[in-house]
Amino acid sequence: MSNADTKLNSNARIALVTGATGFVGGHLVSRLVREGWQVHIVVREGSHLPVTPEFSQVTAHTHDGTTGGMICIVGCARPNVVFHLASLFLSQHESKDVESLVLSNVLFGSQLLEAMRVSGINQIINTGTSWQHYNNQNYNPVCLYAATKRAFEDILAYYTEATSIKAISLHLYDTYGPNDPRPKLFYLLDKTAKSQEVLAMSPGEQLIDLVYIDDVIDAYLYAINELPVLAVNHQVYAVSSGNPLPLRKLVSIYEKIYGVNLPIDWGKREYRPREVMQPWSCGDLLPNWKPKIELEKGIAATKNWNMGNES
Repeated sequence: MSNADTKLNSNARIALVTGATGFVGGHLVSRLVREGWQVHIVVREGSHLPVTPEFSQVTAHTHDGTTGGMICIVGCARPNVVFHLASLFLSQHESKDVESLVLSNVLFGSQLLEAMRVSGINQIINTGTSWQHYNNQNYNPVCLYAATKRAFEDILAYYTEATSIKAISLHLYDTYGPNDPRPKLFYLLDKTAKSQEVLAMSPGEQLIDLVYIDDVIDAYLYAINELPVLAVNHQVYAVSSGNPLPLRKLVSIYEKIYGVNLPIDWGKREYRPREVMQPWSCGDLLPNWKPKIELEKGIAATKNWNMGNES
């Protein structure tokens, strides 16, 4: 059992997880299974589950896109707590993406909350983003993705005020760790290290707040203990390292640990519109949680995993 053990009865620990096929969701499911939880997941038609011992023990429910279908899923699973991680992330959207963003980030979650209300399930841990706080403001969305995340939280506010549902929203920063297929910073650096093709980058002055995946999962598990004792029905917490670093510094740390010199053309790419130069620093940290994995240690662990799993 981890240090993030929960107060729930060990004979009745049932979780329902959305977004289980994503990077963070997959790690959360694996941890829950290893710690003895009964885990149910909500997936879309055609989803491919990881082929791991942990995922062989989960119960997968395919959502048909309807509210009625979601009510059936939640009623069947009867979870103690819902972990809502499913979302569509787009740093910049095109007109064709509007429907998909609203369906994935607003409608799906609203159906989940309604199903919880109908089934009498009253605990949810939601996933938000630090990108809801551009320029360190209480609310200023970086992009439409961040705006849809806030739109769902506004709907969540109704359910927590009008029903017995209690909620914690964890606003995540950049996450990293082993087995991460997302085309994010370390993925791009790995690809560049192998190909030695020049990588066009921004000037690299933006600060990035990186949190190792094990620390992120600890935050989800610690949040379970906070739900029953919330002073308000919906609380937002930041899952931050507290130590954001400039992009250029992060790349130099990567080069040192991997023993490579990367062919990067700094300044070749302009900063994107509404680039986050300074991460949100005004959020409250989750009580009793703080990151334990230092950046260098986390990058080294990721490197060792990658080297041990190269085909």
